Amino acid sequence: MRLRALLETDALGLRLLGGQDELDRTVRGVMTTDLRDPSRYLSGGELVLTGLAWRRTPEDSEPFVRLLAGAGVAGLAAGEAELGAIPDDLVRACARHRLPLFAVNETVAFASITEYVVRQVSGERAGDLAAVVDRHRRLMTSGPTGGGPEVVLDLLGTDLDMRAWVLSPTGRRIAGAGEPMSAAAGAALAAEHLTATRGGRRAPHRVALGGTTYSLFPVRGPGRAAAPGGLAGDVRESVLSDWLLAVEADAGEWGAPRLDLLQGVTQLIAVERDRRDAARTVRRRLAQEILELVQTGAPPAEIAARLRVAAPVLLPGQGAAPHWQIVVARVDWEGEGGAVEAGAVAQSLLEEILVDPAAAGMESGDRIAVAHTGGEAIALVPMPAPTPSDAEGEDEDGTDPKAADTGLQADVLLAAVREPLAAGLADDGRLTLGVSAAVQSAEGLRGALEEARHARRVAAARPGRVCAAGHHELASHVLLLPFVPDDVRRAFTARLLDPLRDYDRRHRAELVPTLEAFLDCDGSWTRCAGRLHLHVNTLRYRVGRIEQLTGRDLSRLEDKLDFFLALRMS
Repeated sequence: MRLRALLETDALGLRLLGGQDELDRTVRGVMTTDLRDPSRYLSGGELVLTGLAWRRTPEDSEPFVRLLAGAGVAGLAAGEAELGAIPDDLVRACARHRLPLFAVNETVAFASITEYVVRQVSGERAGDLAAVVDRHRRLMTSGPTGGGPEVVLDLLGTDLDMRAWVLSPTGRRIAGAGEPMSAAAGAALAAEHLTATRGGRRAPHRVALGGTTYSLFPVRGPGRAAAPGGLAGDVRESVLSDWLLAVEADAGEWGAPRLDLLQGVTQLIAVERDRRDAARTVRRRLAQEILELVQTGAPPAEIAARLRVAAPVLLPGQGAAPHWQIVVARVDWEGEGGAVEAGAVAQSLLEEILVDPAAAGMESGDRIAVAHTGGEAIALVPMPAPTPSDAEGEDEDGTDPKAADTGLQADVLLAAVREPLAAGLADDGRLTLGVSAAVQSAEGLRGALEEARHARRVAAARPGRVCAAGHHELASHVLLLPFVPDDVRRAFTARLLDPLRDYDRRHRAELVPTLEAFLDCDGSWTRCAGRLHLHVNTLRYRVGRIEQLTGRDLSRLEDKLDFFLALRMS
């Protein structure tokens, strides 16, 4: 705003005492002070309000005005309440330094002037920023010259004093200006956003976290029109893939212009999201081609040729062919979820899950190729090839035990993203994921794919909305347990364990914990008694009671195994 606008507003009751030729100065802020030297708090362009408490003698006016002029303030407004009239020495000092001077009537509160200036300046800044956003959008639409979302987020911080971040659906930081957001805060905000979206609440979603209020805006692609309430068609098609814009401010206090501005920012980010997705097309196509060759039983030489093409794209600069792991994911919806394109949802989600949670930026998933077929997403994940000494000892099927130990681990993949994913899946969705061991050669890919699919089925047999299983779990009796029918499992465990549980409830005998400890100690009386802090004779009494109640003999391997399986299935 211009200084002259202050005189055009009758409600402010300002009178101009000097500086008629300087009224076109731009006002960028307002500050109230009675310090003799306020220059350290000034950055230029302010309208300074003062009650003149700093003036003790006429000689005080000259240094005070000189400091204001040196700081580049736009003008000075002095209140008449303290002295009844503005002193001539102050008027002369302002004239010498060409500083516009206003008199503030004693009936006008400084707070009224401050509120007016702040409202005008904020509105103009928002208008200027809206123009910048519009120009930036046009640049990004016509070519990669706009600089990405970081530029606009910087403008939000510098021009509107709003910190903002672009987050993935799992809360990973994709873009942001200034201080990074913690991983825990990002995950919590993503979970709140997904919960609100699944609940049908209208955006922006306002969330209080750690004493700070955030406003969360969904970032949707330009081709997806939002339905009433801010949702796009069946929300399940996008809830696990949409980004969000988190702004450290309360949108409930904003007017329509500022809300429109932030919607423009989300559209700008959506353009950049589309650009990134287009860049992923090559990697997706590579994964699709390799997957089709593997599933149709193509000759290993043909598959190896495609792998050689994929390796430089996914791991540029690597001389040797990498090892590969396969990850299979599936998203299932209950009820009418069959109409949702679950394969595409799982593909987008798996691309995000496979990114290191600590990695920021839009291109951090460039080494991941994910295809989808039917309702299943399949990722081909490269791992840098080991050194020659490490490569010794590979199995005949191409599996490398050492690489398997250092590759992707199923439980680790979901550890950082479980909370937001569970919120997005709500009560009608389920994510299951399986991870293969690492393989080096084309011959090993078919087995790796089947291994990952089988691990996913093991995960699907477990309770919970977000479940994963890895190749390590396929070499154990644990593999068999999920596929035992529920009624058989219940009958088996009830026959063995219900007599012990009933006895424990009546006598507080702790027979079930004793049985668990005894089996964990491989039937060692001494070690088990030490773990339970019991005398060996007490332990022998409890084991005898277990055998009496169940008709089993814990010295026999068969009976030990039955008890072990019953405990695992219960």
